[in-house]
Amino acid sequence: MSANDPEVDPPESADPQPPEVVVEPETPLLADDLTDAGATEDLPEPEASLEPESDPEPDLEPQPDPEPEVVPDSDPQPEIAPPPLEPETTPAPVTDAADGATPIWMRRPWQIGAGVAALLLIFMVWLVGALPLGQALEPLESPTLVLVAADGRPIAKRGSYKEAPVEVAKLPKYVSGAFISIEDRRFYSHMGIDPKAIARALNANAKAGGVAEGGSTITQQLAKNAFLSNKRTLRRKAQEAIIALYLEARLSKDEILSRYLSSVYFGDGAFGLRAAARHYFDKPPEALSIGEAAMLAGLVKAPSRLAPTENLEGARERMRVVLGAMADTGLITKAQARRAARGVRPYGGRKPIPTGSYFADWVIPQAKAAMEASYGETVVKTTLDTNLQAQAEKILARALDRDGKSLNVGQGALVAMRTDGRVVAMVGGRDYKVSQFNRADAARQPGSAFKLFVYLAALREGWTPTSPILDAPVEVSGWKPRNHEVKYAGRMVPLITAFAGSSNVAAVRLAKEVGRDDIVRTARDLGITEPIPNDLTLALGTGPMSLVQLTAAYAAIDAGEAPVIAHGLASFRKPKTVRKLGKAELAGMRDLLRSATQRGTGIEAAIPGAFGKTGTTQDYRDALFVGYVGDLVVGVWVGNDDNASMNGVVGGGLPARIWKEFASYAVARNAPKAALVEAPPVETEDLAVPELPTDGTVPEGTEALDAETPPDAPVAPAADAAPVPAAEAPKL
Repeated sequence: MSANDPEVDPPESADPQPPEVVVEPETPLLADDLTDAGATEDLPEPEASLEPESDPEPDLEPQPDPEPEVVPDSDPQPEIAPPPLEPETTPAPVTDAADGATPIWMRRPWQIGAGVAALLLIFMVWLVGALPLGQALEPLESPTLVLVAADGRPIAKRGSYKEAPVEVAKLPKYVSGAFISIEDRRFYSHMGIDPKAIARALNANAKAGGVAEGGSTITQQLAKNAFLSNKRTLRRKAQEAIIALYLEARLSKDEILSRYLSSVYFGDGAFGLRAAARHYFDKPPEALSIGEAAMLAGLVKAPSRLAPTENLEGARERMRVVLGAMADTGLITKAQARRAARGVRPYGGRKPIPTGSYFADWVIPQAKAAMEASYGETVVKTTLDTNLQAQAEKILARALDRDGKSLNVGQGALVAMRTDGRVVAMVGGRDYKVSQFNRADAARQPGSAFKLFVYLAALREGWTPTSPILDAPVEVSGWKPRNHEVKYAGRMVPLITAFAGSSNVAAVRLAKEVGRDDIVRTARDLGITEPIPNDLTLALGTGPMSLVQLTAAYAAIDAGEAPVIAHGLASFRKPKTVRKLGKAELAGMRDLLRSATQRGTGIEAAIPGAFGKTGTTQDYRDALFVGYVGDLVVGVWVGNDDNASMNGVVGGGLPARIWKEFASYAVARNAPKAALVEAPPVETEDLAVPELPTDGTVPEGTEALDAETPPDAPVAPAADAAPVPAAEAPKL
């Protein structure tokens, strides 16, 4: 407000009797105008009354505020000065303009302190219901899983190790005393936070120019381990301090120490003193010697670096420091410390087990989903056959070492399962130590191995192995699929002949006749869950899927029911959704699969009782053979991780030879126990299986190349494909 602005009387709410003083401003304004314009924010606080004391009017009834008279500038009235104000001895308090409250920063210190205390009290009350005090004593969310093979032999170990909690009262004094001596000497005297330790740590860190010493108490460490993360931030330290105070208020010192010892990390995946004593010394913590207790107490500072199984000398050096601290506090004598330092070495009670393998990586999620949190180690029995697994690894590695360089084959995979889906062997690559990527469970194009679903869908619609199909060039919406080496029979052939020779054009024609929806439905019935192309390229296996899923689909033909769920746990239970396959479709499909191994593209895999199908993708990027013999179903894939082309490798070549070697070993091993039972032939009186052409149109041991095309676009013919005259390429 400027010096020329008028002074305005306070509203009537300040005094029930309105003043009679008339103030003539230079530019008169209404009282409401001043309020709306925000002028009242610049006015001083009103006094109790601006009326002269000599002229009170106590008998008058309160009247409403009169409308101020607006006088034009042209006719000003003489100014009447307001009566003098009596000085105030005590200034009125400053109030907030919004609600009349005194700002926080203007309040007295005791008021601020009371507010902070109230907030802390509310927070502590919240903590009472929010913090599970027994959390440090509970089992780990991911306990140790020990996977064992079907014969009980341990094959892999995963997860952290934690045993049942310890009770300080039941431990020798030197066991718990070792931790107090080196970690928190004033544990029994402080309130959860040790100012002396914090000051000492700050001084030491300042001199070292970094973090050289910590000032956390055992209570603070428990707060961090049980409720917080390991991030070094001021916020976490503040939370840690508050929780430590809360723990001290709720628990006794022995309860805090018991929880700390039951949950602290000791390296090698061991959490808690009982687990560490069992892991490193194969004894309970109640039986630890002074030296062993000192060595375990020394691990807390750097558990991974000082684990005696990895760094025995470092662990012993730290143990001597702990023994010195125990002697300094009077827990033991110096003579006892010298004797205790001799001959302490770990004697692991837990046998070393490999932490991983392709099969272990694949089955661990199944095991975790089926287990509950528990102390110690949880033993999970799997379906793995250790002999078959070792043989699979050996055969695949030998084949790649022998032919990999000349054929430009860098990787391979093999999965073997029983007809009920029990996986007995899984090799996901050439060397697990070099690459843990599981190629057996990775999605790759199956090529002509997908034709299983095309032909099975046709059999469901009434086709038979002898039904004729044209093996001649075809064009579909501008796409001209081609057979291997652009060779065709050029005539009608039985389905069994087209399947055995893996004719691409016949498969596309058949897919057109059957319809994509029926083919997709058939694949889904047999357990395929991956996306399937939305055009006729699906007939040539352009939709990627895993070798495990594809092999399980073939297992359904062997089992006579679908779907077969590939699994690795012995406790697996077959779902109720499994249904029996029809006799006619099952018999017909078995005849088709047998023809491929007896006289077709899979002849390199021929052994008595073998059924199967080859698969090769465009430019020789993937080559597969999937089939079964007896109750063993095996899938083999070879290729390169960078999707590079191999040197002419087809499904009937290297993959079929690997399959045959592995299947022959399994058959020979099981021969004395049970004879192989071959599926009965299709019950058709007029079945005639023509011999394959002898003019080279379907070369023995070769595979038809499958066009690699996106699901939503037609596949263009290869650049080197021979042109097909319009007359030879009838439209579908």
